[in-house]
Amino acid sequence: MPPRYRDAFLRGAVLNQGPDPCLRLFTEESFQQQAELYTSQPANQRGARLTRHSFFANSFGVEPDRQGRILVPGPLRVYAALEGAVVVAGAGEWLEIWNPERFDGEMSAAEAASAEQATEQDA
Repeated sequence: MPPRYRDAFLRGAVLNQGPDPCLRLFTEESFQQQAELYTSQPANQRGARLTRHSFFANSFGVEPDRQGRILVPGPLRVYAALEGAVVVAGAGEWLEIWNPERFDGEMSAAEAASAEQATEQDA
C-alpha cells in the first residue's frame, strides 16, 4: 500500500471484487457506507438480493502488516489477474488495485471516451 494511504487503513480494510476487472480496497468506514447503498434496496426484490450477494460474497476483511502490505485472497487475485507488480489508484471512497496491463487499457479507454466527449461538445 502506498505510504500516503497507510494511516487510513490502520484499523483494517475490506477488499472487494469491483465491477471493473480490479479490486477495491475500502477503509472500514467507506465499506460501511457502500454497504448501506447495497442494503438500501428492498431484500424482497430478486435483483437487489443478487446485487447484495455479489457485493458481500466478494468482500474480504484484511489487515495491513507493519510495512503496509495486505494479503490478497486467492479468488480476488485470480479475478483481477494480479501477479507481481500492481497499480494502486485512488478512486474517491476507495483505492483500486489493478493488473498494470489492464490499468493501461482502462486509462486508454478513458482517454478515448474523454476525447470523444470533447469532440461531441465542440460540434
